[in-house]
Amino acid sequence: MLRIQVRVTPGSRREALAWDGSSLRAWVRAPAREGEANAALIALVARYLGIRRYQVSIVHGAAAREKVLALEGLTLEEVQRRLGHTP
Repeated sequence: MLRIQVRVTPGSRREALAWDGSSLRAWVRAPAREGEANAALIALVARYLGIRRYQVSIVHGAAAREKVLALEGLTLEEVQRRLGHTP
């Protein structure tokens, strides 16, 4: 299981996911209340990476902007390739 750090910006005008060299940056429209932004983050990551939502989980930082995600069935190289980043 791959663990990856992500910085989330809730309440954004856009929904996007980008690789910034060593971690992910995510922008979600959902506000940071009652788990809405976390649910939107999981759906966004799953959509961008072409995996199911149950393959994405938050393992650390559920109440913070800096989170650690666990991704099932992917390697770091696959994540980078699917996000259009060539290491």
